[in-house]
Amino acid sequence: MEKIIELKNLTKNFDDQQVLKGINLEIHQNEFLTLLGPSGCGKTTTLRIIAGFEEASSGEVLFDGMDISKIPAYKREINTVFQKYALFPHMNVFDNVAFGLNIKKMDKAVIKTKVERMLSMVGLANYGSKDVTLLSGGQQQRVAIARALVNEPKVLLLDEPLGALDARLRKEMQMELKKIQKEVGITFVFVTHDQEEALSMSDTVVVMNEGTIQQIGTPIDIYNEPENRFVAGFIGESNIIEGIMIKDFLVAFDDFEFICVDKGFPENEPVDVVIRPEDIDIVQPDKANLKGIVKSVTFKGVHYETIVTTKYRDYRIDTTDYFAVGLEVGLTFTPEDIHVMWQMGSY
Repeated sequence: MEKIIELKNLTKNFDDQQVLKGINLEIHQNEFLTLLGPSGCGKTTTLRIIAGFEEASSGEVLFDGMDISKIPAYKREINTVFQKYALFPHMNVFDNVAFGLNIKKMDKAVIKTKVERMLSMVGLANYGSKDVTLLSGGQQQRVAIARALVNEPKVLLLDEPLGALDARLRKEMQMELKKIQKEVGITFVFVTHDQEEALSMSDTVVVMNEGTIQQIGTPIDIYNEPENRFVAGFIGESNIIEGIMIKDFLVAFDDFEFICVDKGFPENEPVDVVIRPEDIDIVQPDKANLKGIVKSVTFKGVHYETIVTTKYRDYRIDTTDYFAVGLEVGLTFTPEDIHVMWQMGSY
């Protein structure tokens, strides 16, 4: 895919605090890209700089190869949907969606056609005359999306737009947003701190922390191949263990050596090892090197979250089988279940 936006060495300072520390990122046409990270990591600041609501302290924002850093927000081919939808309460649904087109003084017949098409696309056909203040949160969000998309931007920015919705509606709107993005065929740049949301919706996930990009990849890559301890800990649940990479395909931790599928590390290199809770099997103690005692069991609906205390640490295991607290058990996993990472600061 061709890139539509490129950020080059982007920095941003607020007084004496640097909130962006040299961001380099390519965003491609028709891509659903998510900026993911904890509060204060710089993801919303990055979005606001792309939109033109903030000016970078240094660096470039390229749009179709041209620097737009000095172009005001209203002149960019970019629209934004916020968590607070900022609908006009004195206007009905139709007039809210048509607002930008009326500002451009488009022909009334053209406006009617565009607005009705967009309302149909977001599932609000025949809602044009409705009072926006009487709509549900999900319906108001759809109006805000329709208002942004009716202007036919090349890029739509979404700043935690699902944050105000309840859990069930949030799930529905995740699927709806992805469907809309595919139908309109434009680039979506989405900001969230919700890992599950990012993994389920995105083509590309950009994990940020403390003003830097930690990893860029597909949701599968981010989950299965985290590049460092922060990404492994922030994306899903993880057992993160300090170990030693003895040599290619052999790593040691907790007094034992384990065959793995990783290579390319110096011999005897200190590393971090990640094993996801769903990848550990609980077996009879005599069938495993690692042994421990079941410390706690929590029913999670589709599985039990089981904590097993070994000589060195607690392991979390997600399993559909029940093991009683106090029971001695063994823990096993395959070479493919072990993921070896560089320790922070060593790469």
